[in-house]
Amino acid sequence: MISRTMPARAIRFHLCLTLGLAALLTGCTARNDNSNAHLAPSATPAEQQWSAEVIRILDEGKNRNQVMDRLTHLTQEIGPRLTGSTRAKMANDWEAEMFRSWGLQNVEVRQWGTIPAGFDRGPSYGRMVAPADREFEFTWPAWSPGTDGPSKGNVYREPTTQEEFDDIASTLKGAWILQPARARGSRRGVVETSGATPTDWLTKCKDAGIAGVISAARGGELVHTSGRYNSVDLENLPKWVNVTVRRSDYDAINSRLADGEDVVVEFDCNATFVPGPVPCYNVIAEIPGTLWPDEVVIVSAHTDSWDGPGSEGTVDNGTGTCVTLEAARILATSGVKPKRTIRFVLWTGEEQGLLGSRAYVNTLSEEELSKISAVFVDDGGTNYEGGLQVVEPMAAMLTEATAPINAVFPDMPVEIHINPRMPRGGASDHASFNAKGVPGFFWDEVGRADYRFAWHTQNDKLEQAIPEYLVQSSTCAAVTAFNVANAPTLLPREQAQTDETAGEAPTPRGGRQNNN
Repeated sequence: MISRTMPARAIRFHLCLTLGLAALLTGCTARNDNSNAHLAPSATPAEQQWSAEVIRILDEGKNRNQVMDRLTHLTQEIGPRLTGSTRAKMANDWEAEMFRSWGLQNVEVRQWGTIPAGFDRGPSYGRMVAPADREFEFTWPAWSPGTDGPSKGNVYREPTTQEEFDDIASTLKGAWILQPARARGSRRGVVETSGATPTDWLTKCKDAGIAGVISAARGGELVHTSGRYNSVDLENLPKWVNVTVRRSDYDAINSRLADGEDVVVEFDCNATFVPGPVPCYNVIAEIPGTLWPDEVVIVSAHTDSWDGPGSEGTVDNGTGTCVTLEAARILATSGVKPKRTIRFVLWTGEEQGLLGSRAYVNTLSEEELSKISAVFVDDGGTNYEGGLQVVEPMAAMLTEATAPINAVFPDMPVEIHINPRMPRGGASDHASFNAKGVPGFFWDEVGRADYRFAWHTQNDKLEQAIPEYLVQSSTCAAVTAFNVANAPTLLPREQAQTDETAGEAPTPRGGRQNNN
């Protein structure tokens, strides 16, 4: 589907292909039947062979899809995957094993760089011990200290005067300080709250030996963040912990204190630092091209995730990771032979600023960059791959490439949106390629899922995944890559923009926009 007028030739092709594939799939027989007897007699031999390959991809993707098997393993057996963590490397090795098991070639766990220290988060908990028993939902930043085992202590409000500080000074060792909740902007239209910028009184409390600081989250979702991963000093780590609890838990503490009750909490923040430098990796695998093997179509996603308590790294970005893996399996199992190489890349370091993809792009020569036809990135959550943001010269080819999906998944169509220019920035790995003039695409993801509910929060669990959307996405990724790899030419590139022709960069729909 297209969002505005396209060349007449492309429209005719789109309509014919949609109607033709619907008829072909209706008459499709066994998966391994390479006969084209069911095709319309008027089809040319070239069209027959092309359609037979596409039909095998669609049949495998729709009827024997395994994307949820991969996602279940990734999130339940491996878990969240902070860049440079032990679990991230486990995921890298598992992904490479999967690619090899399906017969892909040139499989590589390729180091892109290092970070100063690794951070592994273990099982953790937080709760109110007195005057009531209450389990907390909470987090604390990655690459920041945890507790040395369970840490139980009284809670005091952050003092604001010398008198208030003097009243509690003798009992501060091992205590927890509740920071005031203050507005600091909004997310989804609601006021966010967090602890205030450290004050002189809070510094005095820390010097007195407190166990940690408790801050308020915005509402029920806890946004997982990180400390300064790139400048961790293991010899001079702080001695206290900064935890954030959901707003209802914060209010429960605060109201008890307001009633004059003694509040006791206990946190066990399990954190292990790994001295660095710690190597970090991308995983690369290929289906080599038969005619133009040095020309490449890239299908990709980032494997790394945040790892706060409760998160399983599903929506960001286990879904994209497993869509990419399943697209590779579908193509390999279907036995198709693309004319150009289809390369699959699973990045890490995305959440720290696109580190893995930027490092990869920087290893490529100008000639290698010029031979990348397109880069597709799935990083918008569990909704389906519902659109691409393109410029006019690309529209006809990408409409043709995605048209089979609209025939087989009519309720989950792909729309091609024509814009004045391609984006120059962006918050996912396509941006690393667009910065070099290589066509990079962030799939618009469309559907009923609320991406922001799970994004970077404790809600990012397997239960958020929508299987039918991921079936469409993995099949779409496979078909689109195959068709672009088989196109007569590389995908047309954007022409240099003048001040008069440059427009606003497009915004992806249904997923992330300007946040890692």
